[in-house]
Amino acid sequence: MFDRDKWNEIFSTIRKNKTRTFLTGFSVATGIFMLIFLLGAGRGLRNGMKDVFAQDATNSMQIWGGRTTKAYKGTPEGKRIQMKNADLLSLKKSIEKMDAISAMSYIPGAEVISYKDNFGNFNVSPIHDTYQEITNFDILKGRFLNKKDIKDYRKVVIIQDEVEKILFPKETSIGKYININEIKFKVVGIFSKKDFNGNSRDIYIPITVAQKIFNNNDHLQRISFTLNDVSLEESKDIERQITYQMAARHNFSREDKNALWIQNSIEQSKGFADLFSGIEKFVWIIGVFTILLGVIGVFNIMMIVVKERTKEIGIRKAIGASPISVVSLVLMEAIFITAASGYVGLIAGVGLLETISKFNLIEKLYPPAAIYFLNPQVDMGIAVGATIVLVITGALAGFFPARRAASIRPIEALRDE
Repeated sequence: MFDRDKWNEIFSTIRKNKTRTFLTGFSVATGIFMLIFLLGAGRGLRNGMKDVFAQDATNSMQIWGGRTTKAYKGTPEGKRIQMKNADLLSLKKSIEKMDAISAMSYIPGAEVISYKDNFGNFNVSPIHDTYQEITNFDILKGRFLNKKDIKDYRKVVIIQDEVEKILFPKETSIGKYININEIKFKVVGIFSKKDFNGNSRDIYIPITVAQKIFNNNDHLQRISFTLNDVSLEESKDIERQITYQMAARHNFSREDKNALWIQNSIEQSKGFADLFSGIEKFVWIIGVFTILLGVIGVFNIMMIVVKERTKEIGIRKAIGASPISVVSLVLMEAIFITAASGYVGLIAGVGLLETISKFNLIEKLYPPAAIYFLNPQVDMGIAVGATIVLVITGALAGFFPARRAASIRPIEALRDE
């Protein structure tokens, strides 16, 4: 393996056939590069989508009222299902594995929010104090809404960091009062969150305040809750339970799919996991076939090398060279070409992924896609393992031509001109 003369001979052969060796190595390097890059890109897409969908807890459910599409027990189709506080209380009592529950209401006509001479159009959402347990976001300053805010009808508000930049460009927001429909609310917290379009500008206020001073009713826009340690099948059973219960309370058919909209994050998470698992398998298939094409190239080149050096091999054997020395010479050349090319492909693939991640190239080239593509990277164990398998496969590709070379009889080789 470390015979200096053999290595000199191998390098001499490579120098004599630079173009052929380069093209063979390029095909091998391209194969490992494609595999590494595609695996890393797939991981980046998975990370980005996980980060986006992490806005909602993966064990949560969301319920919206819809409109009926079927007449039912004297109720005509087209009836709007309006959820109320009593629905939330009913669900809270009936669902055994519920962990946390919250609801969101709305404020009619709440469009312009102001502070002194600064104003803007923002989304004002009345919520419960438990909303933070269902939707993931970070509190940057101050605090979140608490039970006392809800119980005592406190006029307090937490605002998104994007809202703070507009309303408070030059001063601290905590403790200041903003106007919502000409009513003052005290800012008690600043939060940040990620979303699909990157343009969300949200404001949260206690739901009890909104229902009392804005809506003057107990209507709910959405009910959200998390479940504790349930399987996919159990979550589907809970969906059916909710549908049956709400159908009885609001007098609509259980079979009416448009009367109630239920988003099951447990089912969505399973679907995304299956999707990305399929993508990863597809990437492996493409990468493996690309590598195999490179290995086939190595095999063909070594067959040509053996044929070109038939006379030389015959002379070697005639003067006493053993079959093992002939096999090792051809094998070492095949392994060297495969290993060197695979290493170049590995470094190129990892280097490109690191460059994309370090300099945020996706965000610079196509900003809307940046939120869906996060930290593209490949498991180095997989990368090194793939390269090792490539080298072993390259060795096998060189073994058969080497065995052919070792089987050449000296007299036949000397006659072959």
